[in-house]
Amino acid sequence: MRAKIAVCIMDLKNPQFFINRELSWLEFNQRVLNQAKDPSVPLLERLKFLCIVSSNLDEFFEVRVAGLKQVLQTDSTVTGPDGLTAAQQLTAISQRVRRLVADQYACWRDEIRPQLADAGIRFHHYPAVEARERRYFDEYFKREILPVLTPLAIDPAHPFPQLLNKSLNLIVELEGDDLATDLAVVQIPRILPRVLPFPGKSGETTDFIFLGNLIQAHVGRLFHGVKVRGAHMFRITRNSNLYVDEDEARNLLRAIENELSKINRGNAVRLEVESCPDELIARLCGIFNLDADDVHRAQWPLNLLRLMPISAELDRPDLKYKHFVPLTVVGIGEEHDIFYHIRKGDILLHHPYDSFQTVLDFIGQAAEDPQTLAIKQTLYRTSSDSPLIPLLIQASRAGKQVVVVIELKARFDEAANIKWARQLREAGVDVVYGVSGLKTHAKLAMVVRREYDGIRRYAHLGTGNYHPSTARLYTDISCFTAQPEITSDVAHLFNTVTGVSQLPPPDKLLVAPWHLHQRILGLIEAEIQNAKAGRPSGIFAKMNALLEEEIIVALYRASCAGVPVRLLVRGICALRPGIPGVSENIEVRSIVGRFLEHSRIHRFENAGTPLYFLGSADWMERNFFHRVEVSFPVESPGMRRHLQEIIDCFWRDNVKAQILQPDGDYIPAPTDGTPWDAQEEFLADASRRRKRATETTEI
Repeated sequence: MRAKIAVCIMDLKNPQFFINRELSWLEFNQRVLNQAKDPSVPLLERLKFLCIVSSNLDEFFEVRVAGLKQVLQTDSTVTGPDGLTAAQQLTAISQRVRRLVADQYACWRDEIRPQLADAGIRFHHYPAVEARERRYFDEYFKREILPVLTPLAIDPAHPFPQLLNKSLNLIVELEGDDLATDLAVVQIPRILPRVLPFPGKSGETTDFIFLGNLIQAHVGRLFHGVKVRGAHMFRITRNSNLYVDEDEARNLLRAIENELSKINRGNAVRLEVESCPDELIARLCGIFNLDADDVHRAQWPLNLLRLMPISAELDRPDLKYKHFVPLTVVGIGEEHDIFYHIRKGDILLHHPYDSFQTVLDFIGQAAEDPQTLAIKQTLYRTSSDSPLIPLLIQASRAGKQVVVVIELKARFDEAANIKWARQLREAGVDVVYGVSGLKTHAKLAMVVRREYDGIRRYAHLGTGNYHPSTARLYTDISCFTAQPEITSDVAHLFNTVTGVSQLPPPDKLLVAPWHLHQRILGLIEAEIQNAKAGRPSGIFAKMNALLEEEIIVALYRASCAGVPVRLLVRGICALRPGIPGVSENIEVRSIVGRFLEHSRIHRFENAGTPLYFLGSADWMERNFFHRVEVSFPVESPGMRRHLQEIIDCFWRDNVKAQILQPDGDYIPAPTDGTPWDAQEEFLADASRRRKRATETTEI
């Protein structure tokens, strides 16, 4: 069906055409919660999604709400493309979060907890456990918990303690003769497990209590001669934004370390309470300088994130997703030399369906290979036990030149990256922190080898981090290539990031902050001109977030010109689709499922000769202008066919896909009665390919 052609006669930057960033993110978190409510999802996986909602909200308040509060203090008139001021956003956020959290606890109370109990996994309020278990936990408290607890009085001689960010605490009401105060705080130590199993249970029956409830029931033991009138759970979320002036910092690593030490002392932005009297809440608000809108009343248990270890560690395969083994793309058969395979032709990997081990083998073989002269790599995030770090150290100690660009400002991974930077530097690796004022978010690795016909470069480019753990949980796409034009561009980019040279105009790569934004605008404009000339046109773009105003306006113009625009945006989307005369040719979908959709894929019809790109950047201001990002073309016919199959599979999804409406709500994708789950189809395809490869090897 041909797209409708409209004439745009209105201001496409009108705030009514933009969805608020923060409210769009909260709708994404609702879609995560919908996975917890979905009865087709295995029960412990539903519990995991329920916990992810809490984790996401923590980060949202630490970063986004904290930032809005700071804007409110400095300039209350600032607005975004949607026209809302910081105060208006905070009010709307407060209302939406309360509905979301109420829905979350209803899911726990009415669905997940009862169904877990039916499956033999029960969570108990401590006062309600039977006498035998009470005796066990009484002794456990005395032996394991009491020695590490400290009561902290609140009076002129004992100022309110500097409670850690997101720590669980008890506010204790006291009464007695000649007391200097009627309040004390007991911090629940993070070193202790948050959920405690009953003794002597075996098989598929498991019972638990929460550590906080156990301490709450026994808190009187900390106050001899004083009556405890009440003990109530509360939790403080603090501003976790880092503030580092790179121009003033003589040592960036130490400057970030100093800022990290301050995070637990950041201003409070949220107070969560469980069954706490209004008078006590008011006193806590006064202590933390919070308003009533900053208070969030939780049901039992406060902070559902405490249940995450249960979903991960319980050995109940009947309540989890079926285990799968990623397909090893390179290494099957007689030829195991990964460089041989790359020389034969570019290789496309779709993680987690294709094994991330191939990427590790690329670095591992380079580290051991006597023909390797140099290894260069970016690291934005990696795992705490990353096998990449020892491989890079091994290569350096073998005399190879090893250069690693570590992003010290990767949010919430700053401490880990500082640790890796120090280890690599001590091993002789050249460690740099990128370009001043920019985050290095590009996903690149390059190996330089001396071969029989001269020096040859090999590159790995991807949409995801070099993080073996998340490579099993996130969907990403990466590519190995030895194409001289691309590897030359990669080499120039490394030289620009590690040195002081300017980036030469790339032959193939689209690079932010230098060219990416203008190139994407140019590609959209080309589709507009194709549509006006009657040539084939169309845009498909998959990403995590769509926010940048000029890009959105360009997509509106494309819609008005009759360009069919299909957008697969997992999280935040500020574009309003389906507005007559503005965006009626744009459809926006979101897929939230077993794996976190993280790949960025762009396809432009280009008058019948499609252009395909993969990259590290979402279409956001920060990615276009404040980060080093790379988008790279997919040009080999085989890879383009594979990528088109991936795109078609995504767009066919009618199980996990949700369609964005003009008002910002999402509805399920329509189905013709035949369910199609893209992620399940990718798993099935990987299984078929693995079977064929095994049969071929056996023959």
